[in-house]
Amino acid sequence: MPLSIQKLANRLTFRQLQVFKAVYDLKSYSKAGELLGLTQPAISSQVRHLEQALDMPMFEYIGRKLYCTAAGEEMAACVRAVFGELANMQNRLAALEGRVAGDLRLVAVSTAQYVVPYLLGPFLQLNPQVNISVAVVNRATALERLNENNDDLVIMGMVPQGRPLTSLPFLDNELVPVAVAGHPLLKQNTVTAEEFLNSKLLTREPGSGSRLALEVYCQQHHLKINPIMELGSNDAVKHAVLAGLGIAVLPKLSILSELALGSLIALDISGFPLRRSWCVVYPQGRYPTPVMKAFVDYVQENIAQFEQLFRRLAAN
Repeated sequence: MPLSIQKLANRLTFRQLQVFKAVYDLKSYSKAGELLGLTQPAISSQVRHLEQALDMPMFEYIGRKLYCTAAGEEMAACVRAVFGELANMQNRLAALEGRVAGDLRLVAVSTAQYVVPYLLGPFLQLNPQVNISVAVVNRATALERLNENNDDLVIMGMVPQGRPLTSLPFLDNELVPVAVAGHPLLKQNTVTAEEFLNSKLLTREPGSGSRLALEVYCQQHHLKINPIMELGSNDAVKHAVLAGLGIAVLPKLSILSELALGSLIALDISGFPLRRSWCVVYPQGRYPTPVMKAFVDYVQENIAQFEQLFRRLAAN
């Protein structure tokens, strides 16, 4: 017979929920103990008391690996909601005092990792009581996380069309065609886009923002894209170009040092650089927390300053 809500509440403690969340997130009793400053036996004891209160196992070992049971997954959804409401309450209480405080969970596509630090520094100076976490992922993962709606904001380019998303463009993302110093293409007076693309093109994986931007350009100009190699990050593509494996179209912000040193050369090709906008994105149906709103407002109010800053960086 299921326990009444009152009896269940009397049996559960907030510490048990905190310990459960740590074990669930880290999939480890020992790592949960390190996070919370508890011994592994203390972690095991808290989980055991939780399981006794619910009369169902939360975790099980298969071999040496820890797995969450079906009951544990139900508890995880409940715990997420509890901690989410606590975070929202913290934000609302801070707002009542005229402060911006609480957690801000950002997701940035990998090419945006060069932009995000310049956004966060001044924002944190204005709002020192905000705690920010940043997950750097590829575009496919960023879209998945937008669907799951577990993060606050996503920073990405090439915002998908036809989806209920709110987006704020704030900075141009220039994608430039580059070759290593000494490449035969650099000896030509002019280079066409077709010649460039046929000179051992290196690209990101399908679905990445920079790859998608190049594919859109090729479709518009009736050009074929036939990469000789696909790599999982812009840094990997950059180093492959430096190693002489081929040419690539890369975000300018990711290769400023190489362009300044002359180890990579940007080619003057009609139609390039490709220009897309970085955007702050979140689902339309999501009601912004005070911290989310403060960050979006901060970005919107400082678009001109960001443009000037990145122009200076690109010029140096």
